Amino acid sequence: MPVPLTLTVGAADAPPPWLDQVAVVILAVPDDAILSLAQILADSGAIQAAHVVLHLSGSRSHEALRALAPSGAALGSLHPLQTLVEPDRAPLHLRGAWAAVEGMPRAVETAERLARAVGLRPFRLRPEDKVFYHAGAVFASNYFVVVEAIASQLLQQAGLSEADAWAALRPLVRGTLDNLVREGPLKALTGPVLRGDAETLTRHLGALSGDVGGGDLYRGLAAAALELARRRGLDETSAARVARALAIDSSPSRPREGRT
Repeated sequence: MPVPLTLTVGAADAPPPWLDQVAVVILAVPDDAILSLAQILADSGAIQAAHVVLHLSGSRSHEALRALAPSGAALGSLHPLQTLVEPDRAPLHLRGAWAAVEGMPRAVETAERLARAVGLRPFRLRPEDKVFYHAGAVFASNYFVVVEAIASQLLQQAGLSEADAWAALRPLVRGTLDNLVREGPLKALTGPVLRGDAETLTRHLGALSGDVGGGDLYRGLAAAALELARRRGLDETSAARVARALAIDSSPSRPREGRT
C-alpha cells in the first residue's frame, strides 16, 4: 500500500524500482523536460491509479502530464510564488508565500496539503490561466532584477563604480519596496510620469537612444506608468503631453476586467 505523501524528485532515464511504494510523485525539472519525463514514466508503467503526480512549473498546467492520463493517476501542479536562490534560506522564504495549484480534484487537494505543510498559502487557478499568472510572476521577480541591473549600469555611466552604483541604489530600492508592500503599486508610484514632467522624459529618452541603450524598455515602462498615473488622477492635458514625449497613443487604455 503506498506510503502517504512520500515524494520522489528527479529526471532519471528510468524510474526507480521503489516508485510503487510512494503516494505522491513530484517532477522537479525544468519546464521543457516535463513532457518527456511524463512520457518516460508512462512508458515504464510505473505510475498507477493510486498515485498523485505533480509538477512544479509556474507556466504549464497539468496538461503537461497528459502522457500519464491513461494510468488513472491524479495529475496536477504546485508552484510556490517565491524566488529561491540560496537553498539554505528556502524554508524561510517559503513560509507565508502563496502557491498556485491546479489540476484534477485529488491532485489539487494533495497539492494544497503539501503547500500548507511547508508554510505556503495555496490558491487555485484554472489551467488556462497559469500562463497569465506566471508572466505576472516573471514581471514581479525576474524583470525587477533586470531593471535594477539596468539602473546600476546607468549610474555607472554617470561615473560611479559598479560597487558604488549598487550601494547608492540599495536605499532607493528598499524604500520603493517598502512603499509597495505598504501601499500597493498604485500609491507607490512616484517620478516624472506621475508629475507630468514631459521634458524630463524627453531628455531621458534622448540620453538612452545613444550607445547607452535602454530607450525602448524605458518607453514601454513609462507608457505603463502613464496608465497608473491616470488612475492616480493625472489630468488629461498633462497625460497627453507625456504621451507625446513618449511618442505613444495619448488615449487611455481600457481597464481590463478581472477573471472570476
